[in-house]
Amino acid sequence: MAARDQEPRRLAAQNRRARFDFFIEDTMEAGLMLTGTEVKSLRSGRASINEAYAGLTRDGELMLVNAYIPEYMQAGRWLQHEVRRPRKLLVHRRELTKLAASIKQKGVTLIPMSVYFNDRGIAKLEIGIATGKKKADKRETEKQRTWQRDKARLMRERG
Repeated sequence: MAARDQEPRRLAAQNRRARFDFFIEDTMEAGLMLTGTEVKSLRSGRASINEAYAGLTRDGELMLVNAYIPEYMQAGRWLQHEVRRPRKLLVHRRELTKLAASIKQKGVTLIPMSVYFNDRGIAKLEIGIATGKKKADKRETEKQRTWQRDKARLMRERG
């Protein structure tokens, strides 16, 4: 049997400001518990996770809070989902205890980095264990980004 061709993962939503606003210490993959209309809406690529975060409930479950998945317009009015409802994240027990321990540290939060579909078509969420950046750190990141852009421009001009 021939090996499957590796397809690039299909992004449904991406948090582009996460690496600018936070120091990402580690990333982890988690499954998403979604309804049918949420999956179809994600496939259209109009979701947003810019203001979302992940946290633990009192029951010890990991939830994605404040993620925006718009209504799927082709579905009937009675089949729609809530656009900003908390969604359960599916991780192994060992990963959950690791995340719970890291959340209890001061200043550590779980930031969703991207929502994508894996090669089997299952929606996955990439979570980053992050600490917030100060204003000076953000300025330093901006300086480095500007320098890299200028350096690439100089290299192109010189050939």
